[in-house]
Amino acid sequence: MTDQTTTPEELEALLARAAEAAPGWAAHSPADRADTLTAVADALDERADELLPLAKEESRLPDGRLAGELKRTTFQLRLFAELLRDGAYLDARVDHADADWPMGARPDIRRVLVPLGPVLNFAAGNFPFAFSVAGGDSAAALAAGCPVLVKVHPGHPRLSARTGAVVAEALRAAGAPDGVLGLIHGVDQGVTALRDPRVKAASFTGSIPGGRALFDIACSRPEPIPFYGELGSVNPTFVTRAADAARAEEITEGFVGSFTLGAGQFCTKPGVLAVPEGSAVLERLRSTTLPGPAPMLTSRFAESYARRLGELSGHDAVGPLTVGEDAYADSPAPALLTASIEDVLANGDELLAECFGPAALVVTYAEESQLVALAGALDGQLTATIVGEDDDAVAPELVRLLADRAGRVLWNQWPTGVSVTYAQQHGGPYPATTAPTTTSVGTAAISRFLRPVAYQGFPEHLLPDALKEANPESLPRLVDGKPAV
Repeated sequence: MTDQTTTPEELEALLARAAEAAPGWAAHSPADRADTLTAVADALDERADELLPLAKEESRLPDGRLAGELKRTTFQLRLFAELLRDGAYLDARVDHADADWPMGARPDIRRVLVPLGPVLNFAAGNFPFAFSVAGGDSAAALAAGCPVLVKVHPGHPRLSARTGAVVAEALRAAGAPDGVLGLIHGVDQGVTALRDPRVKAASFTGSIPGGRALFDIACSRPEPIPFYGELGSVNPTFVTRAADAARAEEITEGFVGSFTLGAGQFCTKPGVLAVPEGSAVLERLRSTTLPGPAPMLTSRFAESYARRLGELSGHDAVGPLTVGEDAYADSPAPALLTASIEDVLANGDELLAECFGPAALVVTYAEESQLVALAGALDGQLTATIVGEDDDAVAPELVRLLADRAGRVLWNQWPTGVSVTYAQQHGGPYPATTAPTTTSVGTAAISRFLRPVAYQGFPEHLLPDALKEANPESLPRLVDGKPAV
């Protein structure tokens, strides 16, 4: 607990204001909400000189990383604004009455997506801008027309408070209702809010135990709600023999750069690398000079990492590949461990669990058919990568299996760095996430905070604008099964 801990009275006020703001914010046209999101992005950019030093002080992240992350955050807000102005996200559908419909007379039915209501966003610790107060989950929910209550991460409370103030000021100036954004401090306060019937959906980025506990609460409420949790992933990478023979130096450099990026504190860090026994990549990894020590986000992160690294390195099936003396320091040096694929398949629960920090397990195989076995043994993942050649015989089956296990499958690229795009998928089967049909990055994330409503037989003046025959906002729609405006 800190001095900023939200009191019960403050929490009740936040919940009440969010519930009161929900109808008004939902009633704002997509174009109005787009203008508001753009105003928020502009305000954050204008306050960069104030926000970036706070972020550096609380997160220990370097200047360049933080500046890029703030840029990503404001870019995402503007991208959602473009989505709102286009209007296709509403998935508006109009079926006119048809007496000759083959299944019997069809009534006039019109369907559109509407906001869920207040959303509770549990902010992440490893991205103080991009997955925090104004980051992905908040941006998507605000774009959808939902008020947002952010459960502040204890790793950057002062930055969160200041970011929240900047965003709230911009929202008010743009005409958004009071209560569209609120901040909650404190673990117990976050759980209390999750249980409150005024909260209609929740999002989370963090550990498997923490996320699963919150997911269970969300599902066991008298009125269960959607819970979009991003939990854990080892993001395996499979290197074929042909790729190893052709590009060992390039693969080694790419892997080292990816697993050590940001001191290994990316949810997409490649934590498992499968290479042939005696491979050129393996030998290069033995002799390569890894980057020096780098600070973890907080001492708590460093302690958790050291504990998990100790469990992994202490396993009978695991040996050191490149482990420095300061691998367990508060600012740890990167560590590479190794194990045979047979041992990994026999001890998957222990060896294929996430180690959040600058460490990775290099798995050696004798036959490429064993890569298929490893892919089949995986739990759900955010990403899975194949480093191969176009004519690799193992590739088609490997792609099929990995697409079944991961939300994003990569070919000869590294998974760290999740671009904010229209087609991005940042999610995957459990335990990578609790909602494998959705994404937390990219414009498709807006769909998590919307639900469909069909209006049957209504007169024109009682229909939402998106479903009116006149289509006053010129939205793209599906009319009698055909695209139209």
